[in-house]
Amino acid sequence: MITPETFRQLALALPETDEAPHFENRAFRVKKKIFATLNAAANRATLKFSLENQDVFTVASNGAIFPVPNKWGHHGWTHIDLERAELELCRDALQTAWWEVAPKALRAKHPEIEFEGIE
Repeated sequence: MITPETFRQLALALPETDEAPHFENRAFRVKKKIFATLNAAANRATLKFSLENQDVFTVASNGAIFPVPNKWGHHGWTHIDLERAELELCRDALQTAWWEVAPKALRAKHPEIEFEGIE
């Protein structure tokens, strides 16, 4: 399990990430594109994946990660149940979502991302 605050810290540790309100959630953006949202009240985050990565994380997560159960899920939007998710899984998932949304030039500047001091 990770807390919403830990998820927030992980998201903000990613290069050039900004946080802003998004309806009742917090959104995390890179270059104005949302790669994750956080619904702290529901203890749930939502990430933007390719459909391929959505499948990979869904299978690997033991039920902690699953497609959003509506049309958004068919476009790669994927929930993480923070009560069931392990820290390493959230790190990998956030990094993947950031990588898929970040511009190519920014990805080239940050081929490896470190999450130091966040537990």
